[in-house]
Amino acid sequence: MLKYTFKGVGGGNDFQWCFSQVKGAIDEDVAEADIISTVEFNYSGDLLATGDKGGRVVIFQREQESKNRPHSRGEYNVYSTFQSHEPEFDYLKSLEIEEKINKIRWLPQQNAAHSLLSTNDKTIKLWKISQRDKRAEGYNLKDEDGRLRDPFRITSLRVPVLLPMDRMVEASPRRIFANAHTYHINSISVNSDHETYLSADDLRVNLWHLEITDRSFNIVDIKPANMEELTEVITAAECHPHQCNVFVYSSSKGTIRLCDMRAAALCDRQSKFFEEPEDPSSRSFFSEIISSISDVKFSHSGRYMMTRDYLSVKVWDLNMENRPVETYQVHEYLRSKLCSLYENDCIFDKFECCWNGSDSAIMTGSYNNFFRMFDRNTRRDITLEASRENSKPRAILKARKVSTGGKRKKDEISVDSLDFNKKILHTAWHPKENVIAVAATNNLYIFQDKIN
Repeated sequence: MLKYTFKGVGGGNDFQWCFSQVKGAIDEDVAEADIISTVEFNYSGDLLATGDKGGRVVIFQREQESKNRPHSRGEYNVYSTFQSHEPEFDYLKSLEIEEKINKIRWLPQQNAAHSLLSTNDKTIKLWKISQRDKRAEGYNLKDEDGRLRDPFRITSLRVPVLLPMDRMVEASPRRIFANAHTYHINSISVNSDHETYLSADDLRVNLWHLEITDRSFNIVDIKPANMEELTEVITAAECHPHQCNVFVYSSSKGTIRLCDMRAAALCDRQSKFFEEPEDPSSRSFFSEIISSISDVKFSHSGRYMMTRDYLSVKVWDLNMENRPVETYQVHEYLRSKLCSLYENDCIFDKFECCWNGSDSAIMTGSYNNFFRMFDRNTRRDITLEASRENSKPRAILKARKVSTGGKRKKDEISVDSLDFNKKILHTAWHPKENVIAVAATNNLYIFQDKIN
């Protein structure tokens, strides 16, 4: 493990970011099981969870600022690691079920323990993460080694006492939600009532109660009677952050449907339909592929939602369905490379996107371990790189630029030399501070803005 921490000087919300930490192996040969497949902060931002293709969940906890180390902002250290899912085999369909963690979603903290949902392609699990740092001694009916005492030999009563011990973190499965999805689960989303949650696969969206594991309600079903007539699939789904009856789901056709569960038990008719008309002059063989939405996220305020397709990020006002209010080009320079990206299957990569805590900035990933940030107020944007080469303590991240042709400047990188095997698919933004987590293959990078 490599671990750095750093405190910068000055700064604000001007996209001046500094390297903070990197977690992961240095080896060039990356085991498939170690590749990070999801990243998620909890509601307070004090815990950060990652899932990988090996079915493991690693939780990092932010350390409190110490008087002994006044120049360090709280850094994230490993809090708990556990095996969430194991590989399975569906003998009925002769299908192998991967252990890969597709999504992690935290639940609001109700007591001293933390809870999260994790899912692979078929099974969702509710985990309780609790810690113990005290142990009881002085029992009346048993010895310190746990053996029962003879009651006839007990001549006095003792009051048990709690003694400090080394912290022990336990992860235990509280619920297992299985056998409800025929196709691969791509999304889970906790509802604002904190009692129910959604799970979505390619053709259906189900509504679960967190206390009930043996049944769920199917609220969206787009499977046609004849599968040969299938024209689109569900790519992502999310609950509204404040209205527990409202949710959205996106499709491979680049459309978003907003549904209201008060209208009908089966939301086969959407309340709102968001779609941007296609420019006929720009239509090509790849148009339908690159218009497929890979992620959809409501803003914290609930007024907007953000969608990510292959080349751009779009911000939609929930009150305006015919076009997005903001469009940000992520890597427009790849439009001329779509043919080669199609041949190496990169065109099917599913990039995620995220909001900052105040909804004033958004972030998403790209290739060559680049990630993009957009300021919605100033309309400025920046390209940064998650790399060990520039991950020195106290290092300020330098903006990267991609040259699309002609004479290349000194600090620019040619579009032909981009490494498409290095990609930032999963990112997360601290809900209250300018701290971001970026997953690059098997490494987790943590950056923070410049602080006073």
